[in-house]
Amino acid sequence: MRAVVQKVANASVTVEGEVVGAIDKGFMILLGVTHDDTEEQAAWLAKKVSGLRIFEDDDQKMNLSLLDVGGDCLVVSQFTLYGDCKKGRRPSFVDAARPEHADKLYQVFCERLRETGCRVETGRFQTFMKVSLVNDGPVTLILDTP
Repeated sequence: MRAVVQKVANASVTVEGEVVGAIDKGFMILLGVTHDDTEEQAAWLAKKVSGLRIFEDDDQKMNLSLLDVGGDCLVVSQFTLYGDCKKGRRPSFVDAARPEHADKLYQVFCERLRETGCRVETGRFQTFMKVSLVNDGPVTLILDTP
């Protein structure tokens, strides 16, 4: 699994003009799933994300986690994170998981994130979404499961 985690002041996702998920302070997470990803990896990634210490403490040091600051998460499935652009100009998506597998692990990731104590909003799987966000920092990290 691959997650692009952005620290945000706020973020939202809209489908056909309807806001389906929105948060204030927290993480905007774009989540990609590949063929051999497992539920164990989804759980590992959720725990890792919730514990990332990238919020500033009183000394302006990145020392606080999402849980420490009471932040929220907006999670959007994004198969294009496994797009391969090494050859030609049109990406290949053969490394992206089939929708059935990807949706299952996307749901597991979101549930495990909720279990850590985070409030989680989501996009809508397999739809065209418009994502808006205000980066905070900016701080953007790319996490891959082992």
